[in-house]
Amino acid sequence: MKRAARAFWLSSPGAGEIRDVDLPNPGEGEVVVRALYSGVSRGTETLVFRGGVPESQHAAMRAPFQEGDFPAPVKYGYLAVGEVEEGPRELVGRTVFSLYPHQTRYVVPVSAVTPVPENVPAERAVLAGTVETAVNALWDAAPLVGDRIAVVGGGMVGCSVAALLARFPGVRVQLVDADPARAKVAQALGVDFAAPADALDGCDLVVHASATEQGLARSLELLRPEGTVLELSWYGDRQVSLPLGEAFHSRRLVIRSSQVGTVSPARRSSRTYADRLALALELLADPALDALVTGESAFEELPEVMPKLASGEIPALCHRVRYGKSA
Repeated sequence: MKRAARAFWLSSPGAGEIRDVDLPNPGEGEVVVRALYSGVSRGTETLVFRGGVPESQHAAMRAPFQEGDFPAPVKYGYLAVGEVEEGPRELVGRTVFSLYPHQTRYVVPVSAVTPVPENVPAERAVLAGTVETAVNALWDAAPLVGDRIAVVGGGMVGCSVAALLARFPGVRVQLVDADPARAKVAQALGVDFAAPADALDGCDLVVHASATEQGLARSLELLRPEGTVLELSWYGDRQVSLPLGEAFHSRRLVIRSSQVGTVSPARRSSRTYADRLALALELLADPALDALVTGESAFEELPEVMPKLASGEIPALCHRVRYGKSA
């Protein structure tokens, strides 16, 4: 039985196209998934779309089911939700999340799909990959009850982190962004909002996710002595300057990176990626997280929509892609 599908490819930096795909027959331990929704993360995916992945990071930046190589042609993406059409009986008909690019149907191992809880709408489940990144960041940061925390950068990752921190007892959380439109998102997530100049200082922890050197410098300014900046930004091929003179040493400040794919063994040695993703999907039962989805378009429109997302003409946190029932 011949199976056909369509997939979105970056044909050259700044230009995309939809291509026809012949799917293999599923083998033992594999599933056929019909796409319902996928998500475009405006940070990483638009960096890829512009051709901004440094050559030294080509291997590290590969998505699990990526085809082709950076800068192009490449099929890239990792926020996919669909319905299992063929596979083990217990999965057929289930809604699942997978780290698959934008494609109408796909065949993947059973181990590559995670069932979406029944109380989580498929439309919201596209956020699972980013909420999993936020879970990972907070496992790395290990905030404490009563901490004073700022999240600098109100993009998709920053807002996800702020949303989870809003659940911590006694924590003062402030989302900091130069775009005043992010105040509405912060309100929906239940956290305070401030422009960079107005942010509260004396922070025990600052989570930086703005991907700008100005944001990272401001993050350092907001710390109390011996406070920590957890760096989540991905800068691609850009060089970043930091004010490490001044009071950086005398105040004994810390900058710590958080790696998206793994958790430090010293932090959560027994937790796997599957554990984090399952937890992220459970957390998505909260309807407040719908505020992170800021737009939607049809799959067929991706070649026209992606350049607008990359340029900022379409402002977005997560842009949702909708697939037809006959996808």
